Amino acid sequence: MHFALISKVLGLLLVVFSFTMMPPVAVSYFYQDGSEGPFLASFVISLLLGLMLWLPFFRHRAELQTRDGFLVVTLFWSVLGVIGGLPFLISADTPVGFTDAVFESVSGLTTTGASVLSGLDTLPKSILYYRQQLQWFGGMGVIVLAVAILPMLGIGGMQLYKAEIPGPMKDAKLTPRIAETAKALWYLYLFITVACASAYWLAGMTLFDAVTHSFSTVATGGFSTHDQSMGYWDSAAIDWITTVFIIIGGTNFALHFAAIRGLSPLTFVRDPEFRFYIGMVFLYILLVTLGLLAFNVFQGADETLRHAAFQVASFSTGTGYTSTNAAAWPGFVPFLLVFTSFLGASAGSTGGGMKSVRGALVFHHSIRELRRLIYPNGAFALRFGRHTVNDRVLQAVWGFVGVYITIAVVFTLLFTVTGLDLATAVSCVAASLNNLGVGIGGVASGFADISPAAKWMMTLLMLLGRLEIFTLLVLFTPLFWKQ
Repeated sequence: MHFALISKVLGLLLVVFSFTMMPPVAVSYFYQDGSEGPFLASFVISLLLGLMLWLPFFRHRAELQTRDGFLVVTLFWSVLGVIGGLPFLISADTPVGFTDAVFESVSGLTTTGASVLSGLDTLPKSILYYRQQLQWFGGMGVIVLAVAILPMLGIGGMQLYKAEIPGPMKDAKLTPRIAETAKALWYLYLFITVACASAYWLAGMTLFDAVTHSFSTVATGGFSTHDQSMGYWDSAAIDWITTVFIIIGGTNFALHFAAIRGLSPLTFVRDPEFRFYIGMVFLYILLVTLGLLAFNVFQGADETLRHAAFQVASFSTGTGYTSTNAAAWPGFVPFLLVFTSFLGASAGSTGGGMKSVRGALVFHHSIRELRRLIYPNGAFALRFGRHTVNDRVLQAVWGFVGVYITIAVVFTLLFTVTGLDLATAVSCVAASLNNLGVGIGGVASGFADISPAAKWMMTLLMLLGRLEIFTLLVLFTPLFWKQ
């Protein structure tokens, strides 16, 4: 374990992160909201802390190995989650304690979108911008984590994508691969963000709202500058734009890159995970639309389809926007929406959940086992696109799914211990572990009123969900720390 190198990397990340406090300062000066002080103070604190970690080891040279990667990735989200909460803690405009400040920050960086703040329409522009910016930068980090790092660490079957991802590195050395992959994918991420902001602006949003909502849309984060979320505008055009860009954000960014590089939209059609992901989205939309029509929730079929498509895209990718109060929809519909978040979006996207590739592999593996029951002596290879999936990948996928479900059940019970009813407890698990960010039941209007213990459990689940479970759990095994 290269602790000197880990300290150097973490210190450098903190130094870089400290400069993300400056755009909100510029926003504060532009809108004259008088809230630049907390961001300047946070800048100084995070910069000094980063320098303290970096300077003693800045001459240290070594390659970042796989084992170091687990610790760096975990520290990246947990330490930045705490540091990112400083502006909320210092600002008089957000009267929150340490627990709520960390909750809000981790929720932003992990692109979860669960919030303890209310009265968003009256908060200073700089605070509102900072929340959206947290999600956008978090989304950038998530893409590199999902596309460049987790496959190299072999998390939950993601080694399936080792050969698929742009970049030359196929061994345990992480740094060159991350640098090359990140550069290509961040350009793409920026391009999609600009396109989303432009569409919002043309549809009637102010420039501030268009830019800030593009941040949280492409990052599938779900933070908004208004308490009513997207329902603030009640605009069909804005809802459809949001739906399209959420689905884009929930698609594997390496697939976007390959399609653009090859100038071929057929790249999406040929990808088995994308077909499964988009097929499930259409199935969910059909079921929710039929449910809403059965209960006569909206006046016409067009309005019903609009809200059904919006909420399915939002919930199934773990975005958490709302176009209307979906938690109040009758019958099975709110529960179906919550459970769509467990399968989640594509691997290599900013979305949450177990990821569609794992769902697809579990489905195909189950079909193969049914065939084996009928033909016990048959030889059945499991193919996924161009790949023949070996049993080691399948074991990793099933292990991940098993642990994921176990954690969901255990924490559901723990949430009930804090006094929440079962529906609210399940909703809290989905909102945090699946990085969904929105709830039903007792947390339909937000998470400010749950107990501090429940908030810390949700914060842990946000990190577990974003780091794909094993990245964090492996740190608690004695074998990891042995030389």
